[in-house]
Amino acid sequence: MRVAVLGTGIMGAAMARSLAREGHDVAVWNRTTDRAEAMAGGSITAHADLAEAVRGADVVLTMLYDADSVLAVTADLVAALGPDAVWVQSTTVGPEGMARIAQAAGDTVPRLLDAPVLGTKQPAESGNLTVLVSGTETARRRAAEIFDAVGARTIVVGDALGPASALKLVCNSWVASINAAAGQAMGFADALGLEPTLFLDAIQGGAADSAYAQVKGGIMATRSWDDPSFALDSVRKDVGLMIDSAEAAGFPEDLLDTLLTIYDRASERGHGAADMAAVRAAFDA
Repeated sequence: MRVAVLGTGIMGAAMARSLAREGHDVAVWNRTTDRAEAMAGGSITAHADLAEAVRGADVVLTMLYDADSVLAVTADLVAALGPDAVWVQSTTVGPEGMARIAQAAGDTVPRLLDAPVLGTKQPAESGNLTVLVSGTETARRRAAEIFDAVGARTIVVGDALGPASALKLVCNSWVASINAAAGQAMGFADALGLEPTLFLDAIQGGAADSAYAQVKGGIMATRSWDDPSFALDSVRKDVGLMIDSAEAAGFPEDLLDTLLTIYDRASERGHGAADMAAVRAAFDA
């Protein structure tokens, strides 16, 4: 298939490479042109013009920063979208953001899929993401080959647009919580005069252990968070979406508010562009 990937940040670039590795012809576009051009080669072509990248594509995949970023390109995308092409919207935007995008998509809504992914840089590079998708069955069937190329699993959340984005926020609330809790535990150990990695050793293999705590905890121990797989400021953005969705649903947001305060503090200390493991810095004295 010919696939246009709009957005070549950490996730978009990795997904584009997975698609190319699986034999698809991939056109890439990015607002910062040189980031797309750096990917050109083999079955990946870079385009400075968004419409040129989209034109002739069987599937268009958007992996941008937020809903406003997607809405900024929606008119050009829809105008260039072929009559049988499917738009796979993978940017984390939350259900409210997805509703805004659907409204802007107009007549293309039956061919629009709400399809955020779970996973960071490494699983994106290896094609082992989990795809969460909602939208029409016809569009889902059309995009199935693309989901297989970028993901190890596809979870169908429903036929309407929005539920997949809602589930993404639920899952990311867990990830943000585990990561912040690991930072707290390692900071607490340090404050009590313990070697912080003793915490990781103590929970390893037990009921309280998690692969995420071990991976992020290892980064926290060495403070080697300058090469992000999921940027701390992106977590802040997502937690803000969680708070908005919680408020709209009448759900208590106490823990989410606390999480945002913690991630904000780490960002204010200069780690916004670093890996989310830099939340450890929020617990420095």
